[in-house]
Amino acid sequence: MHELGIVFEIIKTVESVAVEQNLDEIDTIVLEVGELSSIVPMYLEECFPAAIDNRPRFEDTKLKIEIILGVGKCLQCGKVFNIVENKGYCPECNSFEKELLRGSEFIIKEIFIKDI
Repeated sequence: MHELGIVFEIIKTVESVAVEQNLDEIDTIVLEVGELSSIVPMYLEECFPAAIDNRPRFEDTKLKIEIILGVGKCLQCGKVFNIVENKGYCPECNSFEKELLRGSEFIIKEIFIKDI
């Protein structure tokens, strides 16, 4: 489960931004996770409490994860399709040859601070 290390790096990165911007409390961290990335969102959520434990800036911080669908373009017929939903095969011509358009992302999308 590499997600534990990933969550600690996320908190380290957000904390760095918080210090730089003089932010006292982080309300929500929003991540974008591609469904074709090697990251399991459920594991991120499970590891999150351990990563923010004993960090006052993150006392009530919430983690929000947005899933980016895995979308590809068939190299045979040009059809754009959901890769996971179609098990990697083009629904139009049944080819397995495709170009990945999105779905492998993993980014910190937004950091929300507490309203004062």
